[in-house]
Amino acid sequence: MKSTIILWVLAGLVLFSCQKSDPLVEFTGNQVVYALLPGSTYSISGTALLKEKKDGSTQVVIELTGTSGDTKHPVHLHKGDLAEVGAPIAAMLTPVAGRTGKSTTDIFQLEDETKISYQEFIKMKACIKVHLAASGPSKDVILAAGNIGIAVANPGGRLAVGICRSN
Repeated sequence: MKSTIILWVLAGLVLFSCQKSDPLVEFTGNQVVYALLPGSTYSISGTALLKEKKDGSTQVVIELTGTSGDTKHPVHLHKGDLAEVGAPIAAMLTPVAGRTGKSTTDIFQLEDETKISYQEFIKMKACIKVHLAASGPSKDVILAAGNIGIAVANPGGRLAVGICRSN
């Protein structure tokens, strides 16, 4: 009887120890990477990785090189391409930490509370702009920026970076 109980306990331990949590489980595997190029005289560039989550939402991971310090750099998703002056903000993303150059944001809706799936997100005509500061004279300085979605297909090559609409 004792040996049967011990076998059941061991079988249970083996079964549960083999069930490892996989950090990729929340993602479908669909993803796209966009370049973020310097937007001013600062030598800051990087990428914006858009990953589809199993619930249909999008995780946006910004990774920049060239940032430093304790500053938090605001990140905006704008409707329209980089050249559009005053393009409306579609969503505020998590600020980039200066020390790491990273930001991660899960998006399932835009600023106007419109729901947006990953499939809709990657078909938007939009751009991402990383700002030097949230307020003051440096708020309009763009550290890095890039077109995403269908805005990438703009045949004109590198576009000028338009000034953001201040709220």
